[in-house]
Amino acid sequence: MNTAVRAHVRLAALGCVCVLGWQAFPAAAQQTAAQQTDAAGPGGDKVLRVCQDPNNLPFSNRSQAGFENRIAALFAQELGWKLETTWFPQRIGFIRNTLRAKEEHADRYKCDLVTGVPTGFEMAATTHPYYHSSYALVYAKGRGKGLDGVRDLDDLLALAPEQRSKLRLGVFTASPVTDWLLKNDLMGQVEWYQVQSGDAEQYPGQVIERDLAGGKIDVAFVWGPIAGYFARTTRAAPIVAVPLKSRPGMKLGFDIAMAVRHGDKEFKQRIDRLIDANQGKINAILEQYGVPLLDEDGQALHAASGRPGAPR
Repeated sequence: MNTAVRAHVRLAALGCVCVLGWQAFPAAAQQTAAQQTDAAGPGGDKVLRVCQDPNNLPFSNRSQAGFENRIAALFAQELGWKLETTWFPQRIGFIRNTLRAKEEHADRYKCDLVTGVPTGFEMAATTHPYYHSSYALVYAKGRGKGLDGVRDLDDLLALAPEQRSKLRLGVFTASPVTDWLLKNDLMGQVEWYQVQSGDAEQYPGQVIERDLAGGKIDVAFVWGPIAGYFARTTRAAPIVAVPLKSRPGMKLGFDIAMAVRHGDKEFKQRIDRLIDANQGKINAILEQYGVPLLDEDGQALHAASGRPGAPR
């Protein structure tokens, strides 16, 4: 008998022992074992465990003041479950240290749900999208830079050359507008920002709240939810946020979903149903934070209705 056959026989024998052992259990013991198995999966103990960034408004913070905090609380309320949050800076290693990490001295994960990832996120399974937004162009109004009234990228290019050449542009590394800036000979005017700085005390909104409002830069290109929120909350200057439409060769709008582990199919379906049933409430929360809600064509959605995109 070769090695492969012997291995197969051992596995078959082990399977028979397991089946026979299960059949020999009293009914009460079988029920107890089933309950323990259910409790091991997400929500089996009626706790919604989410992992979020402790300092990343408008998405989340430790004071539960972000829209992802509020949506998680909405889901826990709809389920009738307790909400528990594990905090970890959304930097390199976030998924490895949250969704894929087991709690010390316990056979469960630190969290079962990450509340904001792009659809198609490869490190986890993604739910139905719960909003669609786009990158935005942001500037401070009334500073005599020729920017008042700019409503898209073409308006920016249409400025007089002597005005355009003096603009200082704040751009995050790996931004989808990089190729456009290069094509239009604007790279020499860029002030670069790191998406993941390594400093947990920093957050992306500072590019607007501090540098744009303070005059260090004249224009910022940032993700729409950040732009919309800090345009509303920044007090040092009147901030204008302009959502940008995708164009050929430059995708600027994206569907945002939630993430679960690949094997948690039933839990994913539960979250999908929560998103579908509560889309109006979700949109209303997002609108309160100034999130530009758009359809796939870049047109504005009414806050209380509309799906951000077809389920993936």
